[in-house]
Order: sequence, then structure tokens, then C-alpha cells
Amino acid sequence: MTPERRDALCRLVRQKFRTEFDEQLSEFRAGEIVDLMLKALGPAVYNQAVQDVRAHLQGKLDDLDGEVWVDDSI
Repeated sequence: MTPERRDALCRLVRQKFRTEFDEQLSEFRAGEIVDLMLKALGPAVYNQAVQDVRAHLQGKLDDLDGEVWVDDSI
């Protein structure tokens, strides 16, 4: 993750805590929450993305088989 994206997530966490819970988080605490969520959710999100891409590509390959198949029976 780029530092810019991480900073944006930290700002979002701080805003959420401020508006929803009336609690002020320091940049450090927001960063710790973001890091924890990335560590906890990252592998599952990554694996799901890989499965989604695999299914999408398999569908494309299946379509390609139908489009380029030539009957070779005599």
C-alpha cells in the first residue's frame, strides 16, 4: 500500500471515530488500527481477489474455446 493511501485510510478512521463515537484518535492510534485491519483482512481479501480473477479468466477461456473450435471430424 502506498503511503498516500495509508494516510487516507488513517484520516478516514479518525473521521469515523470522531463523528460516530465522539472520540478523538491520534494519528498514531489511527495508524495502528489501519495496520491491524490490513494484517487481519489482507490475506483474505487477497485470496478472494485471486479467486475472482481466476473465475473471470476461466470464463474468458471457456468463451474462447467455443469461438475458435473447429470440428475436425470427416
